[in-house]
Amino acid sequence: MALLKNESSPADNNITSCEEEEVVSKVSPLSVPGQTSTATALTAERTLVSDFKQMKLEKEAQKNWDLFYKRNTTNFFKDRHWTTREFEELKACREFESQRLVLLEAGCGVGNCIFPLLEDDLNIFVYACDFSPRAVEFVKQNPLYCSKRCCAFQCDLTKDDLRENVPEGSVDVVTLIFVLSAVHPDKMKLALQNISRVLKPGGIVLFRDYGLHDHAMLRFKAGSKLGENFYVRQDGTRSYFFSKELLAELFEETGFQSVANDYVLRETVNKKEGLCVPRVFLQSKFTKPAQSQSS
Repeated sequence: MALLKNESSPADNNITSCEEEEVVSKVSPLSVPGQTSTATALTAERTLVSDFKQMKLEKEAQKNWDLFYKRNTTNFFKDRHWTTREFEELKACREFESQRLVLLEAGCGVGNCIFPLLEDDLNIFVYACDFSPRAVEFVKQNPLYCSKRCCAFQCDLTKDDLRENVPEGSVDVVTLIFVLSAVHPDKMKLALQNISRVLKPGGIVLFRDYGLHDHAMLRFKAGSKLGENFYVRQDGTRSYFFSKELLAELFEETGFQSVANDYVLRETVNKKEGLCVPRVFLQSKFTKPAQSQSS
């Protein structure tokens, strides 16, 4: 699988996303060199951010993401031209080539995924939502945005009913790419239940996010830990790092069935900083059963 050149988090501790490039050599699937001792120390850390600060971070989560987009506008992430290569379902799930595909991009940011798709595929309609109102405005201001082919709206996936903007059971494919990690672990199931309501029976969720012991996780300093595998960045945004076992459990308990669920291990290099680091992502596919009982 090809590396995503640009999937650093908003504050991946001095690994600037726009400078990352792929290294041809692959990391061993059995271990990530140089990470074992650091991972052990990180796991052993028991001091958590205070309850008061954690409540404040949860309350101000939307504000912190809005400030992120205010600082970075549309310049932080590069367009994701890799999605159709990594997720063949974006093309293969049609019965015939001219069939219109309805997609929900849950957590669309400024449109780095949806606009390459809209350019590449004329028979696609995209619902695009994001937690940040500022990000949604950037999507709508993009010259490629057309209301006949795309509907962008602000949404907190954990509490705002998607059915207010997306017809129930109307979506063929949901993309959930570097999004669920930003949701508090206690609320992840709420987001998945919300997504399930608008997904057709037999529809699929395409997932990619941070994996356990990713370099971004190992670089967090003391005082950043919110809970098990859950951390806060310097800018107040948060990130969870998934094991494939926990992810499968989350989806299965929400009524989905696993199609694929595994780690993607790569090395990336930041030429500007002279850094070469191991990355761990989790790439997965889950379907909604044809006779789903989700409400």
